[in-house]
Amino acid sequence: MTLDRQQVHIEPADFALAILAGNQQQTNEDNKRYIKRQLTLYLEAILLVQDFNQLEKTQFEMSRETQRTQILEKLIERRYQ
Repeated sequence: MTLDRQQVHIEPADFALAILAGNQQQTNEDNKRYIKRQLTLYLEAILLVQDFNQLEKTQFEMSRETQRTQILEKLIERRYQ
């Protein structure tokens, strides 16, 4: 059994800025409305990535713990055979 899975971590601000870079102002959209939309997207992206990172951390830790337990069980089995 190998422990080759790597934890994924996304930088929230980098991700949010990348989202904003792809969100152009619409031709019929005034500046105030565009800025509000950009701010909303930025904040939503930050929160989404924070949630993802926390879930990934939890899942990664659980996965590692499960793998450790399985390895220990196999060691114990072999020791008492």
